[in-house]
Amino acid sequence: MQTERKQIDRRWLWAGAVVVITLVFFAARALTRDRLPVRVAQISHQSTISANGRVEPEVNYEVHSPVSAIVKAVYVRPGDEVPAGKLLLQLDDVEARAKVASADSAVKAAQAALEAIEQNGTVEQRQATMADVARFKLERDQAQRDLAALSKLSSTGAASPSEVAAARQRLATAEENLHAAEQSTQSRYSPAELARAKAALADAEANQQAAASVLAQTSVHAPIAGTVYSLNTGTTEFAEAGKLLLETADLHRERVRGYFDEPEIGRLAVGQKVEIKWEAKPGSVWNGHIERVPVTVITYGTRIVGEVIIHIDEGDGQLLPDTNVTVTVTTSSESNILSMPREALRSENGKPYVFRVENDELKRTPVTIGTINLTQVAILTGLKDGDWVATGTTNGQPLQEGVVIKRVQ
Repeated sequence: MQTERKQIDRRWLWAGAVVVITLVFFAARALTRDRLPVRVAQISHQSTISANGRVEPEVNYEVHSPVSAIVKAVYVRPGDEVPAGKLLLQLDDVEARAKVASADSAVKAAQAALEAIEQNGTVEQRQATMADVARFKLERDQAQRDLAALSKLSSTGAASPSEVAAARQRLATAEENLHAAEQSTQSRYSPAELARAKAALADAEANQQAAASVLAQTSVHAPIAGTVYSLNTGTTEFAEAGKLLLETADLHRERVRGYFDEPEIGRLAVGQKVEIKWEAKPGSVWNGHIERVPVTVITYGTRIVGEVIIHIDEGDGQLLPDTNVTVTVTTSSESNILSMPREALRSENGKPYVFRVENDELKRTPVTIGTINLTQVAILTGLKDGDWVATGTTNGQPLQEGVVIKRVQ
């Protein structure tokens, strides 16, 4: 009997030891297990509006090919910062130089033509005219002598009246020829011909300037000190006339063209602060302010939006033109509006909820929501100012009720 009692006591002793060891194991595991790294955000009364936007330089310089030509050399790469006046690329200028030479020749020809008109003909023409005047004078003088001699003979009957008439006609013709030659020495060209010559010279000079301008453009220089952010050609490539070769801008002077949904436009105002984020640089934030509010709405994909111009304060040159960014505008700090990041919101069977963080543990909490925009959700009930909510994990694990976490903001 006593032996049986000892065996029973021994069994209870072993059972108790097993229970104690099990409790110690699970307690130690609970204390030493890895905590789930979770990104968190705090609920606040700050009212914001978020939208997408596109970065653009305040002043953008585009370089287009002035002619169809081969690219002889490229001296920069995308991202290079260049001083004003630096040679960026060189086009084959053979055709351009030929056009300049042709234009120069046309100008000289037009100048010579105008000079000839203004001086009443070329040197050769003026010399020929003077020779004609001298010859016609001699012919006139001879005709006068012939007429005088025949007139005397006619009075004695030695010359017929017809001979006298013929001599008189020869004199008239000589005088007409002389008068015409003398007129040529004074005004060979009409005012209309002078006007045409002046217009022809002006056209030739304009063509000359255009050809010289095209030739100058075959050597592409930086218009300002800035960054070459787009290069669309390379050495030995053919560039047709008008092709965009490169773009350059001062990336410290940029703005964002934001696209806000129509219902939110009325809450925007000039001067409101804006936070700008770019997914390519996580953790980086740029600050700005609204410079121009929408004056009309446009269709943007499937949305009706208003365009907002946002000036980037103290640009650092890290935001690249044409990149897509997220912009968040702080519109007010009204006490009756709670706001949280949209990624914290979850839904099951159409019922929204969040994982609220309490003592570093996740608590599933139903909420009533209001307006939802691109990045923010208005909270009507279920949370209070200062609450923390989980937005996601950093290791891809799902969020679960009761999980102990490590906060990551």
